[in-house]
Amino acid sequence: MSYQASRRSLLTAAALAAVSAAGVASYAAGRGPGGEDGGPRPGDGRPDDGRPGDRPPGRAPDRAALRRLVAGMTLEEKVGQLFVSRAYGHSATDPDPADAEQNQKLFGVRTAAELVSRYHLGGIIYFSWAHNTRDPQQIAELSAALQRAAAGAGSGVPLLLSTDQEHGAVARIGKPATLLPGAMALGARHGAGATGGTGGASGAGSSTGSTDAGSDSAATAEARRAARIAGAELAAMGIRQDYAPVADVNVNPANPVIGVRSFGSDPQAVAALVAAQVRGYQGAGVAATAKHFPGHGDTETDSHVGLPVMRHSRAQWEELDEPPFRAAVEAGVDAVMTAHIVFPALDPSGDPATLSRPIVTGILRERLGFRGVVVTDALDMAGVRQKYGDDRVPVLALKAGCDQLLNPPDLGLAHRSVLAAVEAGELTRARIEESVLRILELKARRGLFDAAHTAAGRTDALVGIPAHLTAADEIAAGTTTLLANPVKLLPLDPAAAPRVLVTGTDPVSPSGTTGPPTAVLARELTALGCRATAAAPARAVAAAPGNAAVLVCTYNVPEGDDPQRTLVTELLATGVPVVLVAIRNPYDPARLPACAAELATYTWTDVEMRAAARVVTGAVRPTGRLPVPVPGRYPLGHGLSYD
Repeated sequence: MSYQASRRSLLTAAALAAVSAAGVASYAAGRGPGGEDGGPRPGDGRPDDGRPGDRPPGRAPDRAALRRLVAGMTLEEKVGQLFVSRAYGHSATDPDPADAEQNQKLFGVRTAAELVSRYHLGGIIYFSWAHNTRDPQQIAELSAALQRAAAGAGSGVPLLLSTDQEHGAVARIGKPATLLPGAMALGARHGAGATGGTGGASGAGSSTGSTDAGSDSAATAEARRAARIAGAELAAMGIRQDYAPVADVNVNPANPVIGVRSFGSDPQAVAALVAAQVRGYQGAGVAATAKHFPGHGDTETDSHVGLPVMRHSRAQWEELDEPPFRAAVEAGVDAVMTAHIVFPALDPSGDPATLSRPIVTGILRERLGFRGVVVTDALDMAGVRQKYGDDRVPVLALKAGCDQLLNPPDLGLAHRSVLAAVEAGELTRARIEESVLRILELKARRGLFDAAHTAAGRTDALVGIPAHLTAADEIAAGTTTLLANPVKLLPLDPAAAPRVLVTGTDPVSPSGTTGPPTAVLARELTALGCRATAAAPARAVAAAPGNAAVLVCTYNVPEGDDPQRTLVTELLATGVPVVLVAIRNPYDPARLPACAAELATYTWTDVEMRAAARVVTGAVRPTGRLPVPVPGRYPLGHGLSYD
């Protein structure tokens, strides 16, 4: 080893030690992970009062020590800190043969640990399809092994391990971890301003009415509670960045990629829920990421497969799209994710927002005053690859003002391209160091320089524990929305043991560990006193006669002819009362014939199916209210209850 390299290693080690010492001091002062400055921790039985407080807690970074750490890093190590990549396999060092072959094909290495070492990565993103998320203990062990690999390579800077665990429609980690209601379901609860009644009811159609400030605060606190639970479980598995919450305001029923991932169409309600979840995640020690800036809620193209265009004027953006992101920034969000969308009113160049300096630097940094980490949406998505090549995209993202480069399609090419841009003077070393310092500050704030964060033994104590599972059901109890009940069919009387048929669409579980929803709904109805059976759509019409009701689960019914429309029409013709259960987007009733009762659950996971069953049987009074309007049928805020 040369003297220069040895001296650099010693300087880097000293800087790491200084950062770690600062973290220990912060922990000793009561700012360690899991609780808000010594406040309540998820799972310990202490209530979360939902008070906003100041900036979400975390260890105060020692910037001088971090600057010394950056100064001791090579250019290759600094550039590596900017990248967050996928890696295949359940193990950092011993993946299954097929995963090792995939790593070799894409990255030139066989293991995730080797990938971290080769590129000096700043982070790894976990995906179920990359086989990273089998179960909580395996995830925790993977995280710990990856951190050991990072500690033993180059600068020794810890990794920021991340995933998309929005809950609801997007969940990379499944059971036995706790699965919570998704964003639009929480929006329905927020609109209700209620905690979800318990106890029977016999009436059919009164509106839940307006809410006062106190009940609204309580409902927002439930969104925060959900995020605290989610964050605590992620942290226990070694994941310290979640790409959530979604801050997009969904004002377009035809939006193919946001929909129920949004809290709703009211920008102020979305803003309140985004801020609550930022505080919840970060109060549990996990970096929250508000996405997709500057707003993806009124697009008709999925940026995974195309390049969407937002047609809002600047004034419309300020009214509709800006408030949730401003609220996130004011709540102290650690990171903001950019959108691969063209927004002509904000930047007429035709560049996607991820590559737009007027949007990332001019609006996010300068107008909103955001000083945290800007992360791109995944760089393997079509929306960011249509105008420029894969070699130019990461360079242009950095020039726009982004810090983290998420999941490039060709990591080697992206890494070389950024290095080449620095060597050619297109990017300055100071610009690279600016982003590296932000990333290291985030890591220090979330306690990653403390070796204790790699402990895997916390999973049994925090992940999927009874207190969290009970909380998930409690939160879900206020989300189901009763849209119509004209003949007072609901609630069914379980004391009469009514026969009920459940049929309809059974979409694949977001996490691969729940459902199918028709079977879960039938099982829960039976547990509540009904005699319920599930039947495939092909057998449902023949099986309908003799039942007190038929529940039909629908999923994103399109305009025009569709098998789901045919099924509902044929079931109505049997004369058996039909209950429509829209299990994803609540727009389905506008595209189907009117039914004896109509419900919206916003997600098709088990926790929402259990909540729906309780509403159907009157075990819980429906209190959810639409967080979006259903054009031609129901206004924003609509929702019925039982008298």
